[in-house]
Amino acid sequence: MGTGRLTGRRDQEATVPEASTAAGSAGGSPAGSSPRSLAEALRARDDAALAALLRARPDLLGPVPGDVTQLATRAGTRASVVRALDRLDRFALQTAEALAVAPDPCPYPVLEGLLTGGEDERARAALPDALATLRDQALVWGDEDRLRLVRTARELLAPAASRPSPTGLGPTVAEATSGMSPTRVQEIVAAVGLPATHDPVSAVAALTGLFTDPERMSALLDEAPAEAHQVLGRLVWGPPYGEVTPNPTPPVRWLRDRGLLLPATARTVVLPREVALHLRGGLAHRDTAPVAPPVPAAREHRPQLVDANAAGQALAALGTVEELVKSWEHAGPPVLRAGGLSVRDLKRAAALLDTTEPQAAFWIELAYAAGLLASDGEADERYAPTPAFDDWVELPPAERWSRLAAAWLPATRTAPLVGEQDTKGRTLSALGPELDRSAAPEVRRRVLELLAELPEGGSPDPETLLGRLAWERPVRGASDLRARLAHWVLAEAEVLGVTGRGALSGPGRALLEHRDPAPLLAPLLPEPVDHVLLQADLTAVAPGPLRRPLGDTLAVLADVESKGGATVYRFTPGSVRRALDAGHAAADLHAFLKEHSRTPVPQPLAYLIDDVARRHGHLRVGAASSYVRCDDDAMLGEILADKRSAGLGLRRLAPTVLAAQAEPTVLLEGLRAMGYAPAAESRTGDVLVARADAHRTPARSAPVPVPEGPPVPDATLLAAAVRAIRAGDVAATAVRKEPAAASATGVPGELPRTSAAETLATVQAAALTGSAVWIGYVNAEGAASQRVIAPVRVEGGFVTGYDHTADEVRTYALHRITGVAELADDQV
Repeated sequence: MGTGRLTGRRDQEATVPEASTAAGSAGGSPAGSSPRSLAEALRARDDAALAALLRARPDLLGPVPGDVTQLATRAGTRASVVRALDRLDRFALQTAEALAVAPDPCPYPVLEGLLTGGEDERARAALPDALATLRDQALVWGDEDRLRLVRTARELLAPAASRPSPTGLGPTVAEATSGMSPTRVQEIVAAVGLPATHDPVSAVAALTGLFTDPERMSALLDEAPAEAHQVLGRLVWGPPYGEVTPNPTPPVRWLRDRGLLLPATARTVVLPREVALHLRGGLAHRDTAPVAPPVPAAREHRPQLVDANAAGQALAALGTVEELVKSWEHAGPPVLRAGGLSVRDLKRAAALLDTTEPQAAFWIELAYAAGLLASDGEADERYAPTPAFDDWVELPPAERWSRLAAAWLPATRTAPLVGEQDTKGRTLSALGPELDRSAAPEVRRRVLELLAELPEGGSPDPETLLGRLAWERPVRGASDLRARLAHWVLAEAEVLGVTGRGALSGPGRALLEHRDPAPLLAPLLPEPVDHVLLQADLTAVAPGPLRRPLGDTLAVLADVESKGGATVYRFTPGSVRRALDAGHAAADLHAFLKEHSRTPVPQPLAYLIDDVARRHGHLRVGAASSYVRCDDDAMLGEILADKRSAGLGLRRLAPTVLAAQAEPTVLLEGLRAMGYAPAAESRTGDVLVARADAHRTPARSAPVPVPEGPPVPDATLLAAAVRAIRAGDVAATAVRKEPAAASATGVPGELPRTSAAETLATVQAAALTGSAVWIGYVNAEGAASQRVIAPVRVEGGFVTGYDHTADEVRTYALHRITGVAELADDQV
């Protein structure tokens, strides 16, 4: 089945005037009454409108077009049009889809009928704005009596056999009968009671006239059997194709004989577009969405309660990120060969944080986005804290949270994708490649903007919010990434503290408005405390966030048992030994607990510290490959006799020294597993102190978000681009005198071609007479342009003159001028 695909050069739309097809226009229209091409329509725009187009479609600036014709051609390329269509709201897209199935050109009343059916007042009221959006985006051009959709957009949105139209409409009668034999066309014409014609073209035109005449079409359908109406009812709103057997049923045969169903392939038939529009009452869409769906507040909370909940989440987020990064200080997880974190290490992080693996991936990616952790770049590459982490932990809590939130809002790395597979079937890993999604920042910001539009303390129903996002950016393909991103944003904003109970918090609002949220968050956070409550069961309760020196020391001396409003720490032999390894003496630990506890130090805790300290360092491990020394030779004999020491390769060198084949670190762990408390010593015999901040990466910058397409240009770039396009247009459209030599070209838009001698003579003559000339010029980067200049000096291989297109004096190298032509007397 033919689809009636438009043919011709792609750039014809931008450069070649369209033949007038409207009734009564055979005699032509006055100049300027209606643009005859997209380039002419763009040329008629003022500078502000041209700048608005370049701001909305920044891909048109790469590189800056040489003139308006190049801009129009680039605006009609497939990649640029697809990007522009993807950024339309639902009703603007429905308007473009209606134009794609409308006559070309399409009068405004016809388009209005396709979208409103003559009854939908909301669609009628919204249509001018939707059409203005399409015009601003250079997707539609022409006056209201001759509206034209850009050819590429029509090809993308119009029905085709391999790609159904979003409207559910099929091909026109002319397209569906393009491959049909003339005899079969005449049979259909006779079956519907039309007189025979002398050629297939007029027969198809007569059939199209019948199907677009409401009265005659209604009369024809009144003769159809009831079953035929049921068949049409199944196809009318799409898809318009249906399968038929070699011997179709009588209702299908009746419809096929009269052209109400036309053959598409040997086994399928299609409902022609004109028939479907009649059955639909002239509507291109079953349902239109002219107005954005509202996002009301489903629940109302006191703003103070929202801020308090958000502050609690923010405080928990700070503790989680700090605990995660500190856990990678000594021996962080290795970097996979393909980049990223292994599944096993992700599970370990989730167990450490007492959370799920997706949540752990979010905190890991957030710390990475904030520049707090990175790979160290060593041969045995591992992840570790960065130097920026040391600065971050010293900031006040509100400022630390502000850094995290500021990194989250523009981040393109999407943690919820961890565990899914890419297009090649490879599993995506945390901190690995392929996690960037350029749409994430835009969706994240738009979700927060919709929350900010609600009254303070109001939280929406997530489904209504997702419905609004779907209206603003309808999904044209099979991907539902934007909807998934919106779901993830709501969850991430809640655990991070940007929202509280589903409503935007005060600090979250400040973040959205590019204000520092720290001053708003600081009063909501509890003041750090300088004490704990020691209990007899070897635990300590921190009644709030601890001040940093106290918290750091307690984190070494005890293990965190539970978190919440009050953190519970537990003292164990291992944790006390860890404090002793870090250089703390038993007396220091007793003094520390006595100073910072509001309750007396329990006797069991004092005994625990003294017992571990008494045994700590009694054994000494060094590198010989390694050795153990102890003043008590009986203890060394006990170790040698223990079967668990067999794997260490121990042997006695002296009454107080044992040599081992294992490395010192392995020997230390082995003896500790046997219940001893050895201490490592240096070559000079001093006890080695384990430092908590031993490993840091070199200075690393936070990852840069991956933008979605080219960045939005600023006002300076837009002004310069518009100036350059206008200048190029002046040069390209200037009227030249007829070339005296065959080497000069008079073809519009092409660079002139003259010999070096002719070029020199022409510019010298222009300098003497003060006249302007049109030149073609190729700069050092190889970019060609056209210029209108008035030479004032020609010397040393250069011509200096006033450039009318750039509105300034410039100097050009003669050898880079491709050619020169004199201008008509009335041009400059």
